Amino acid sequence: MSAVYTHGHHESVLRPHRWRTAENSAAYLLPHLTSGARLLDVGCGPGTLTADLATHVTPGRVTALEHTGPALDLARCEIARRGLTTIDFAVGDVHALAFADATFDVVHAHQVLQHVGDPVQALREMRRVARPGGVVAVRDSDYAAFTWFPRLPELDEWLSLYDRIARGNGGEPNAGRRLLSWAHAAGFTDVTATSSTWCFATDDDRAWWGGMWAERILASDLARQAVASGAATRDDLNRISHGWQTWAAHPDGWLSVLHGELICRA
Repeated sequence: MSAVYTHGHHESVLRPHRWRTAENSAAYLLPHLTSGARLLDVGCGPGTLTADLATHVTPGRVTALEHTGPALDLARCEIARRGLTTIDFAVGDVHALAFADATFDVVHAHQVLQHVGDPVQALREMRRVARPGGVVAVRDSDYAAFTWFPRLPELDEWLSLYDRIARGNGGEPNAGRRLLSWAHAAGFTDVTATSSTWCFATDDDRAWWGGMWAERILASDLARQAVASGAATRDDLNRISHGWQTWAAHPDGWLSVLHGELICRA
């Protein structure tokens, strides 16, 4: 049931993942965290967000979950660097979590459901391992709702290409708008749905975000898959990369990333 992870783990992918913090990526969840809570972080990535969440539930324990050992090692390195001792590590599949019922007070997943083969089953499992009255919190972006200025044809081409590759891998790039429907299908009845955005509009922010995508479209697993599948040529990818550089250098450049968010009571 697992989809192929479209982005891979190239440095250009890890860079924005390491930028994520509880404040910029899980603000909707923070009011629901309490000292001593036990938390499962599904798809923990390089662990920066996991580490931040751990500070909000100390002395409660956090379990960082990834689908493969090498991916989990990225989080191990970050947690060790911070010297945190309340985080455990597990390799597993969100479609079939190897935890007993009602194990966790909070089950969290950031930018995960868009990449899994069956998001409804994933939510059912997240609900199962949450204690009665506990919280299941998910946040996913919605690529079709990304918006930017100026309108550059290369960025439109990028969005179309990403959508094609992600769907070919079994994912749902417009997950943000579908979270509520998936939660209802998974059996949740007490759900609060919200949204929030990241906005990149300063010179520094544009250079960071645009530069990241200019590299990512050339060097990440997304680039490899695009060429291997025949969805794009190297010339196409170079053109898109140049488009990102053009956007980043534009003094009026502005981009907003929309995220859907849910707080579900188990």
